Amino acid sequence: MLPHGRKGAAMASFHLAVKTVSRSAGRSATAAAAYRAGVEIVDERTGLIHDYTRKSGVEHRELVLPPGAPEWAADRAALWNAAEQAETRKNSTVAREFELALPAELDAAQRRELVREFAREISERHGVAVDIAIHAPGREGDNRNHHAHLLVTTRRLGPEGLTEKTRELDQKQSGEVDRWRERWAEVQNRALERAGIAERVDHRSNKDRGIKREALPELTREEYQVERRTRQQAERAGKPYEPVTEAGKQREAVEERNRLREGMAKIAAFMRQTGERVADRARSVWSAIGKADQQQRQAEQQRQRELREAQAREQAKREALAKERERERAKERERAKERSRDRGPSR
Repeated sequence: MLPHGRKGAAMASFHLAVKTVSRSAGRSATAAAAYRAGVEIVDERTGLIHDYTRKSGVEHRELVLPPGAPEWAADRAALWNAAEQAETRKNSTVAREFELALPAELDAAQRRELVREFAREISERHGVAVDIAIHAPGREGDNRNHHAHLLVTTRRLGPEGLTEKTRELDQKQSGEVDRWRERWAEVQNRALERAGIAERVDHRSNKDRGIKREALPELTREEYQVERRTRQQAERAGKPYEPVTEAGKQREAVEERNRLREGMAKIAAFMRQTGERVADRARSVWSAIGKADQQQRQAEQQRQRELREAQAREQAKREALAKERERERAKERERAKERSRDRGPSR
């Protein structure tokens, strides 16, 4: 069961944890795969039969393989037995798991496609096989707790089988896990946007987001059982849940204060984003106005140039016409003189 928000809260929840399956902890890749997928796998190395066919709540199981993977790897039992046989040390890490919280705001098909997309990215980037198991919320507890387990081989899978170790996921300084946390938030938010859902997730810690959270008071096992029964009774009766133990009341009060802080932080972030959008819009408007004004000035300057050129051409025409008329008058005076000479002196 993965951590999730309070039931009924309109808030998408983020969770990604990367864990290892190690022999030093008495675990095996075959048992982990069988349990998560709800199937039976016989461990060829130990002879143990891991039968979880009666397990309920497995909504989807699927293998995602890298390009060039051998055909036998498409068989879940063969894949994880090969992963076991590839390791020889008694403390070997035989598998790695990405544990994911899925957005309850999406429907089953959308959640399935979301997980497939993320699994394909992991497989392609690291050259590994990814075994997807999507689980429904448990019968008890938060009914929005949809989650997925991605069981990943610790060795790259090529045409020749399992080869070198994916050390980059073992080393914290590589930044790969942090990269996948950020990428998981991006993939989820894109899926929420495609579905027309306003909610978004944030992979950053509360500290990085500037959110101060009070530590929740711990409940004893007895107090937890009492509160769980009380919550279930309230849900069956269609009534709001109210804590009954003193520790439960204190925990609820702290949760309420934390929700208020998160809400205020979201409002502040929204206001910052809105302010930035308004500022961007204002800059765009002023830029458009400036461009329009510049274009108008350039057009007016062009019009004035054309007007001056037209006036100059008109003036040149008038001056040429005046000169032509003056030449005609000069010629006429010359002709008049010639006619006067031809007639001779008057008697």
